[in-house]
Amino acid sequence: MKVMQVNVVYKKGSTGKIVYDLHQQLINDCYESVVCYGRGEDIQEESVYKTAPEFVMKMQSLRSRITGYAYSGCKISTRKLINIIETENPNIVHLHCLNGYFVNIYKLLEFLKWKNIKTVLTLHAEFMYTAGCGYSLECEKWKTGCGICPELNRERAKTWIFDRSAEEWSMMSKAFNGFNNLIIVPVSEWVGNRVKQSPFLKDKNISVITNGIDTINTFMPTSYFELKKKHGIKDEKVILHITPNFLNPLKGGQYVLMIAEKFKTDNVKIIIVGFNGPTDNLPKNIIPVKHTHNQIELAAYYSMADLTLLTSKRETFSMVCAESLSCGTPIVGFEAGAPETISIKKYSEFVTYGNLNALENALKKWLYLKEEFGNSIYLEASEIYSKELMYQKYKELYEGLIK
Repeated sequence: MKVMQVNVVYKKGSTGKIVYDLHQQLINDCYESVVCYGRGEDIQEESVYKTAPEFVMKMQSLRSRITGYAYSGCKISTRKLINIIETENPNIVHLHCLNGYFVNIYKLLEFLKWKNIKTVLTLHAEFMYTAGCGYSLECEKWKTGCGICPELNRERAKTWIFDRSAEEWSMMSKAFNGFNNLIIVPVSEWVGNRVKQSPFLKDKNISVITNGIDTINTFMPTSYFELKKKHGIKDEKVILHITPNFLNPLKGGQYVLMIAEKFKTDNVKIIIVGFNGPTDNLPKNIIPVKHTHNQIELAAYYSMADLTLLTSKRETFSMVCAESLSCGTPIVGFEAGAPETISIKKYSEFVTYGNLNALENALKKWLYLKEEFGNSIYLEASEIYSKELMYQKYKELYEGLIK
């Protein structure tokens, strides 16, 4: 069995790590595995191909802003990817995130459909059924056809002149029409329920497989003595907030600042990992930390915290929930779609989005519960979120396809 994965990145970011983990485990099981990716450094590994130069993607981004078409174009890189598929001749093509201006999504789908290649499409975000928006939020136009997009230049790709949302929805619908040798894999039941409302995906085969992480060597209870020393933490309770972009309103950084104000007289420190804003006027109880690319250090932050705070408006999975629980730390946050469905309920609590008083009360309750659970959080989470379990489910899916 030969499996080819296609993703915007490889080895980095949540989806890039998932692609890498699946690639390695397929090889370890003596299967043939190929990876094609678009963005990032040119990684020199056997059966790993970078399909698009960075300058080409920058030009495609510019083209998108001028024409309003975000997922077409990319003639050279799309041709290169199709040539690799034809040369490698995989039994299965496994598509992940196809945004990032590295491939013409419509042409790729049409090619796979025309060649009748067995295809798995993992939905890490919403844009494949919204035909443009990574998160559709309150908008439901994707259920009938888009147009006059309320998320233009926010959740939808930037465009200077044209709103192509209706045309892109029709193009995506056409590309999926008649594509029967396809399995859709939502990364959460929440995404799965959304897919079932899509006019052009609801009749496809759908199989939910949740994301997996390394719960054996990385995300587990980890020594944090050096971190406490580094940040001058003594007997304070610690609330942890992990964010890829603190200034993005969708990630809810403003609510973290409001919570800090409410806890300013308590013996509590709030650590923000991924802070990218000005530090001059931060509340005194906030400790800002820049992004860390060290996964062991990230596990130490989770382990040190008494709870992890999630303030996103929308998530299709939430690696933060999986990582925190795997390190033995409870989760408190806003209801954001998938997080409340993928978290272990007895170790987490989610309140209505934007309800600050309810969030404050939940935080005060959970700040003192971690010790009561002992190792039970980690022991349960390490099985539920393991990359081995994720791989086993994909392996069964692959094998079922080629029988």
